[in-house]
Amino acid sequence: MTGADIRFYFDPVCPFAWMTSKWVRMVAAQRDYAVDWRFISLRLINSHIDYDSHFPAGYEEGHTSGLRLLRVAARVRAERGRAAVGAFYEAVSSEIFDVPGAAELTPAVRGSRAFTEPLLVRASLPAGLADALDDTRWDEEIRAEGEEALSLTGKDVGTPIIHFGPPDGAAFFGPVISRLPGPEDALRLWDHVTALAAFPGFAELKRSLRERPQLRSFGVQPGAAGTEEDWHAGRRKSVP
Repeated sequence: MTGADIRFYFDPVCPFAWMTSKWVRMVAAQRDYAVDWRFISLRLINSHIDYDSHFPAGYEEGHTSGLRLLRVAARVRAERGRAAVGAFYEAVSSEIFDVPGAAELTPAVRGSRAFTEPLLVRASLPAGLADALDDTRWDEEIRAEGEEALSLTGKDVGTPIIHFGPPDGAAFFGPVISRLPGPEDALRLWDHVTALAAFPGFAELKRSLRERPQLRSFGVQPGAAGTEEDWHAGRRKSVP
């Protein structure tokens, strides 16, 4: 997208990317920013990792379902343009994380045609684009875009990655947020984050203690605060 104010690299099955994307949409609507929704596959950037020893059970299947959905997103972009990617992302990830019953949604379901086709229709896109779920020809494009994101931040990061004021602005992993702010706080948070990102010497501000995201998929209802947990490398280490 030429002239985008923000490049947002996402995997549709990452809950923290989804929460941050909802905040970015709030800011973009108020500031009239253009967002270029780009791809970073957790499955592909972790392709060198032994899932059995590094992640809890189920993560490989979960990340693979994200790759399958990104194949569809890549075809959406190729055939319907970059603007259509945001609508598809919103339809898919809101269904994964925000609807009643989201906590029971399995990776096998969310990577399926039965799941994807009605969400394409919801995003005003042809259901037949779901053919890309199994089309590995899109993987190289997705891999390259993920490598593009990591070239901006370094490799010891996750999703989301935001590139502020591309092509010359800084890019960072996060911010990781667990609650969706109100409209005024959304702008205040954005201004603080972009001020940090604009300082040439700024590299990192982090803690591993996080609330469970304010998402139904985590058993947290809108307006409630999730239990604080210690996260490491994309997974929960312990629950107090």
